[in-house]
Amino acid sequence: PSFGGINLEDISAPRCFEIEERLKKILDIPVFPYDQYGTAFLVLSGLINALKVVGKEMDKIKVVVNGAGASAIAVLKFLMSAGVKNAILCDSKGIIYEGRKENMNPVKEEMAKVTNREMIKGTLADAIVGADVFIGLSVAGALKSEMVKTMVSNSIIFAMANPTPEIMPDEAKKAGARIVATGRSDFPNQVNNCLGFPAIFKGALKVRASNINEEMKLAAAHAIASIIPENELNEDNIIPNAFNSRVVEVESEAVAKAAIESGVARI
Repeated sequence: PSFGGINLEDISAPRCFEIEERLKKILDIPVFPYDQYGTAFLVLSGLINALKVVGKEMDKIKVVVNGAGASAIAVLKFLMSAGVKNAILCDSKGIIYEGRKENMNPVKEEMAKVTNREMIKGTLADAIVGADVFIGLSVAGALKSEMVKTMVSNSIIFAMANPTPEIMPDEAKKAGARIVATGRSDFPNQVNNCLGFPAIFKGALKVRASNINEEMKLAAAHAIASIIPENELNEDNIIPNAFNSRVVEVESEAVAKAAIESGVARI
């Protein structure tokens, strides 16, 4: 018997990154950390559409990510590969910056070198001043109304702590947010990882890809975003519904095409 790919799940940071890299070095089949990139696909696809609604560009926005676990770091890395240039990462001790000693690990130190180039120090409240986008993969209630009020106009919030988000959508909008997404199905714009998986594996296996590379991941996110026609985009409709029947086929075809074009397909 043989395997077409390996799916990694429920491994904490920084071990998840170490295990992924080690497996990639010794195997010639896709190794995919679902917990990390499943969320990343959906956040990027939602952000692509949200930016169209508010009329902003990926390379000109300020993004603040709260939470520095496996998913949060994977999301931020992915957004930066998609064009985000100005980003700040926060953990339970506050803003991560180059040279910080408290509660650091090799992955956080790596992120400190490419984020927060203004070397801002302090808390989430300090980080979020003037931000266009907040992305929460942290704890309930972490984002306060007073913080949202310090963001720029037409702000976008992904509050994905479950079951209670970092801020409730009605509270965020009352404080000035234009678009809010959560991990819950009882609010608009649900970030549901099932939209990313298993379609990415279907695309990879279809062409016997040797790995799932950045080109394939970006293709998956853009494919998910494309499911919603531009004339149907609005504040409450930036992410396809989890039961949308078109997602798997559109996404898997885009992934397979990206694998061929990037040279990792073997048929």
